[in-house]
Amino acid sequence: MPVATSQLSGVFVADAAHSSFQFAIKHMKVSAYRAGFADVQARLVADDGVLSLEGRARVESVTISNPPEFREHVVNGADFFDAANHPEVIFRSTSVAITDDGAVSAEGELEIRGISRAVTASGAYQPPVEDPYGASRAAIELAVTIDRRAWGMNWQMPLPRGGDALGNEVEITVHLELVKQG
Repeated sequence: MPVATSQLSGVFVADAAHSSFQFAIKHMKVSAYRAGFADVQARLVADDGVLSLEGRARVESVTISNPPEFREHVVNGADFFDAANHPEVIFRSTSVAITDDGAVSAEGELEIRGISRAVTASGAYQPPVEDPYGASRAAIELAVTIDRRAWGMNWQMPLPRGGDALGNEVEITVHLELVKQG
């Protein structure tokens, strides 16, 4: 059952200092490689019981701690994000549902490399609380697993004894601390 709209109304914007967009992908079949984007923006609008969510991350803000040439290959290279031609990863909801127990389901379009695909992310919602400065803050945490090849990220390298160096499934986790505007 959707949460009472009286608990959530108006426009909420992500607090960049307390929000994150991270991803994880299997590397060499042994571990998950984790990275994220430092420049994340999001906006949640609650209007007459209808929720909409839009978020974006600037690709060049990817937090890769390897040598610069590796980062440049991932960010700017055509095999991965191709930031020169596609500077943002964007999510636009088509529906957002929050249940009384705080579960969230967000259906929408995820755009990476200029390619949009339908996804459904799920997670948890924390209703608004007043911060020490009088602002109202809420939070949404969402996760979804995608196949990177659906967005044209097809790079691969075979391992010497079989298998691939990089997994195809990418786990995306977004945590948004949202501040009510106006």
